[in-house]
Amino acid sequence: MQKIVKCYGDLEVVHGIDLEIAPKEFVVLVGPSGCGKSTTLRMIAGLEEITAGDIKIDDRVVNRVAPKDRDVAMVFQNYALYPHLNVAENIAFGLRIRKESKEHIAESVKEVAEILGLTPYLDRRPANLSGGQRQRVAMGRAIVRRPKVFLFDEPLSNLDAKLRTQMRAEIKRLHKRLGATSVYVTHDQVEAMTLADRIVVMNGGIIEQIGSPMDLFMNPANTFVAGFIGSPPMNQLQGEIRNTDAGSQVKVGDVLFTLPDSLTADEGRKVIVGVRPEHLSLTPGEFSSAIPISLELVETLGSEALLHATVGEHPMIIKTETLSDIDHLQNVTQVYAPANLVKLFDAETGLAITGQSGS
Repeated sequence: MQKIVKCYGDLEVVHGIDLEIAPKEFVVLVGPSGCGKSTTLRMIAGLEEITAGDIKIDDRVVNRVAPKDRDVAMVFQNYALYPHLNVAENIAFGLRIRKESKEHIAESVKEVAEILGLTPYLDRRPANLSGGQRQRVAMGRAIVRRPKVFLFDEPLSNLDAKLRTQMRAEIKRLHKRLGATSVYVTHDQVEAMTLADRIVVMNGGIIEQIGSPMDLFMNPANTFVAGFIGSPPMNQLQGEIRNTDAGSQVKVGDVLFTLPDSLTADEGRKVIVGVRPEHLSLTPGEFSSAIPISLELVETLGSEALLHATVGEHPMIIKTETLSDIDHLQNVTQVYAPANLVKLFDAETGLAITGQSGS
């Protein structure tokens, strides 16, 4: 995609985005509601006309190519199954429209049903299937066409938490088995982290950052990505730079966060210090800052717990192991932030400060 723009009348909702997706890659578009991710997917599919720019599939410009001729298959949030057709007929529908032979259709449906575990349900109608089974049928209808690109539009949002986890694993296995290029839209950053080769974080019709899940987790480009990727999201505390002979620090109220030697900024510069809940420790380590906290709540998650606290007037979440007991967590008054895992952002622009002299 090159300089893609989408307007509805005078309202521009996608603002000249560029995105290149490699063959066999699994790319996830993620962002809050209204960020333009589903509109972008629908433009790839041909279900929305683009206002400006070019979309290429396999080096072919498809701006004015009909959806049926783009060699893409789309899996929707609402399954879009035909209620009067059984599973086998739903899967085969696209092949029948293409007037494929009965032998080819039967063989293809059998193969796809085995891949998706649908063989026992081929004679059932959608009303007699669970939500997860209906979603597999919708995926089967897409797979049977063997398209160049699979497009997924929030396919798991109608499922309960357990089924979403199961279907995520199935989609990932399916992608590895088929090796097809896939573009997946979701607002759920956990889905994005678990499924993607690369994540595209969108906000307000622009791309904020593109990278692998761990790239975005460890090195967010700005405060938006830092706050969107991660569960819980990165702690962000407003402060200002203090430079001493011992190195650079960020003063947050009465607390000082030590920065790595590679990270400096001008004295007095207003910044936001970011640290992941997972990176805060209850025990001191080398080159770590001691952060006094006021503990408000211990949220137990089983093997882990979330400590909800404040640092001065700033809220902070610490994620830690329970060690099969939470009694020792009730009296925590201090945590430690390793200098090498502390991130720095400009308070005015929100952009990450990544090197010497505040660049």
